[in-house]
Amino acid sequence: MRVGYLQFGPIFGKKQANRERVADFLSDVKADLIVLPEFFASGYVFESREELMELAEEDGGESFAFLNDLSRRMGSAIVGSIAERDGDSCYNTCVLSSGGEIKARYRKVHLFDREKELFAPGDLPFDVYDLGGVKIGMMVCFDWVFPEAMRALALKGAQIVCHPSNLVLPYCPRAMITRCIENGVYAITTNRVGTEARAGLDLTFIGMSQVVGPRGEVLMRANEEEEDLRIIDIDPARADNKMITERNHLIDDRRPEFYDDICKRETPSPESFT
Repeated sequence: MRVGYLQFGPIFGKKQANRERVADFLSDVKADLIVLPEFFASGYVFESREELMELAEEDGGESFAFLNDLSRRMGSAIVGSIAERDGDSCYNTCVLSSGGEIKARYRKVHLFDREKELFAPGDLPFDVYDLGGVKIGMMVCFDWVFPEAMRALALKGAQIVCHPSNLVLPYCPRAMITRCIENGVYAITTNRVGTEARAGLDLTFIGMSQVVGPRGEVLMRANEEEEDLRIIDIDPARADNKMITERNHLIDDRRPEFYDDICKRETPSPESFT
C-alpha cells in the first residue's frame, strides 16, 4: 500500500488558495492514502469565535467537496481536518474521503490550549474504517498526548492511524514512536510548517511529519521548516502481528482488571491505589 504525507504551510484564511496548493502538490501523485495537516484549508490561529464561525463550513461545504473531488480524480483516499460548523457549535472534524465521498469522520476529542475557548469537544468515538480491506483509524494533533486514543483504535483493529496535526510542542514525533510500539500499528502524522502571528500569539509549527511502523521504526520524516511531500510503500498486514516476543502479545497480555479504575470518568485519588 502506498501512503504518504503532505507537509506545507497554509496561509490563514485563504481557503481557496490553500486548497489549490494542495491540488497542485498532489497533481501527479500516485498513492492509496494521503494525510494532510490539521486545518489544511483555513489555517489555525483564529482571532475569535466569530472569525472561526465565519471560516468554518457546514457538512458538505467547499473543503469537504474539495476532498471528495480530489479523492475521485486521484483515485486515492485523503485524510484531513476541517473546521466544521454544526448549528451553534464548531468542531475540529477529521474526514476520510475516498472515491469522491466522505467515508468516515472523527471530531477531535482532546482540545489543545485556547481551542477550548473556540471549539466544542468531539462527540464521535474513536472508530476504525475499512478502506479496501485495510483498517484505518483517525485522531487529531493533541490526541497524541492521551495513550487511550491510540489504544482505543488498536483494540478496534486499526492497522494505520492517520494523524493530521498543527504541532507547536516538540514532543509528538518522539512520542508517536512509543504509541506505535505500544499498539503495533502504523501512524502517519502530518504536521504543517511556518508561523502564524495572530490573536497575540506567535506560533511556529515544528514540521517533522512522519510515518512510523508497528515496531516504532521511523520510515520517513520531514524536517522542521520545509514543505515536503513523500510517499512510501508499507504492508498494513504487519500491524496484525501483535507478538512482541515469542510469549508476549501486545493486546492479549493486558491485565485490565488491575488498571480499569483509570478509565473511570472521575480520576481516582492517590490513596485509592495504596
